[in-house]
Amino acid sequence: MQAFFNNKILMITFLVWAIAQGIKVFLGIIRERRFNFKWFIGTGGMPSSHAAGATALATTCGLHAGFDSVAFALAVVFAIVTMFDAQGVRRSAGQQAAMLNQILDDIYWKGKIEADRLFELIGHSPLQVIIGGLLGVVLASVFYRAWS
Repeated sequence: MQAFFNNKILMITFLVWAIAQGIKVFLGIIRERRFNFKWFIGTGGMPSSHAAGATALATTCGLHAGFDSVAFALAVVFAIVTMFDAQGVRRSAGQQAAMLNQILDDIYWKGKIEADRLFELIGHSPLQVIIGGLLGVVLASVFYRAWS
């Protein structure tokens, strides 16, 4: 268990992810003038904690093993897939679920069908992903140097 907590790359990645989530909660409180616990565990919002965590992982892998290492290459590919999914696939799926839920509501209120609502995933806008990615790179670089 000690080795787990001594893994600098893993701890920095988790720390950056948690900071991004904290920023998201803070901005939500400012925007809506209330606290919502779902902001801690929910998806979507500014900045993308998915992008922040993935780029933090790639950055720390590069700083630790070298930017020509297999670990860095794997982490970069993982970050690209994660960020593409966060702003592309999940966002589109969420928009489709919202439209289908509206259709189901229309049908239900006309008395023709009873149906469960679809879960609407909230993806990220490209700007939220870019800001999250930049946050991940910057914080991971700072924490990696401070940890040494």
